[in-house]
Amino acid sequence: MFPGFDGLMTLSRREGVDIRPTLLRVLTDLYVQTSAHSADEERQFVELTSRLIDQVDDATRAAVRARLAIYPATPVEIMDKLGLRRSHPGQPLPLAAAIAADQQPSTPTVKPPTEAQLRMASSLAMRPNDAAEISDMFFAAGASERALILHNIADTPLKASPRIPAARAARALHILEMAAFAEDTENFALELGEALILPQRIAEQVVHDPGGEPLACAARALDMPSAAFQRVLLFLNPEFGSSVHNVYRLSRLYDHLSERSALVMVAAWRGSTMAVTRAKYRAALYDDERHRVRAATSQTRPAVQPGTAPAVRTGTDGSKR
Repeated sequence: MFPGFDGLMTLSRREGVDIRPTLLRVLTDLYVQTSAHSADEERQFVELTSRLIDQVDDATRAAVRARLAIYPATPVEIMDKLGLRRSHPGQPLPLAAAIAADQQPSTPTVKPPTEAQLRMASSLAMRPNDAAEISDMFFAAGASERALILHNIADTPLKASPRIPAARAARALHILEMAAFAEDTENFALELGEALILPQRIAEQVVHDPGGEPLACAARALDMPSAAFQRVLLFLNPEFGSSVHNVYRLSRLYDHLSERSALVMVAAWRGSTMAVTRAKYRAALYDDERHRVRAATSQTRPAVQPGTAPAVRTGTDGSKR
């Protein structure tokens, strides 16, 4: 069945080329091509294969073991040598040894809730101060905490901003993508602020954020397609887009980001501006108004009121009359 096998072995030893892995693979492929073999063919296969199994590398042995594990006429001697067994005597199909189950299954460790989880679990009304707090917390958080905030914010009783009209969103998406291709971050931030009704300060902070999660929220609020968002990531900031890890991470985040979470963040950005405006015009001291009242009441009236003293007239020659 295998003519010239001994001659090939002698040639390999003489020429210094180890062809035993190749021979074992060829022998196995030839053997499994036929469903039944004579006793002489089986004996010859067992003799030749047994000599080679212990002399080849692990990769070759594993490949041969996989081929013979699904072959119904594998000799018993070879099955024992490769660690194969039959499921029961009535079933001719040899099976590989079962993988030992872990005796001590590891129980998942329950992590304590983070500060972001605890704060977002509370019922926050979307007042300006609360909106500013949520916005500041989101921008100050790390990548994992931001993902957690966006995941949990959808279940909180926070009022989301209205959905952007489809016509305005479509126009904005076209302009944003063209600005990203041109690497024009200034016009990109300007158009993003106008489309989402955000102040220029917040829009620039969203565009220039080093993590990219705020930009994902803004794009989701405009219902930007996932492929378009990936193009924006690649072209808007070439240094950021050159990182495969950054693009892949934000793409996965964007695919799982809900529209409500994005609109809640947009509402928080808008509300935070109101809080900043109120703080700008708030009195610097708590009793400023009281000081103003005291200063006004302490003023003394002039001794001579306007209009009470007689007017002094001068003539054309400078003399008084």
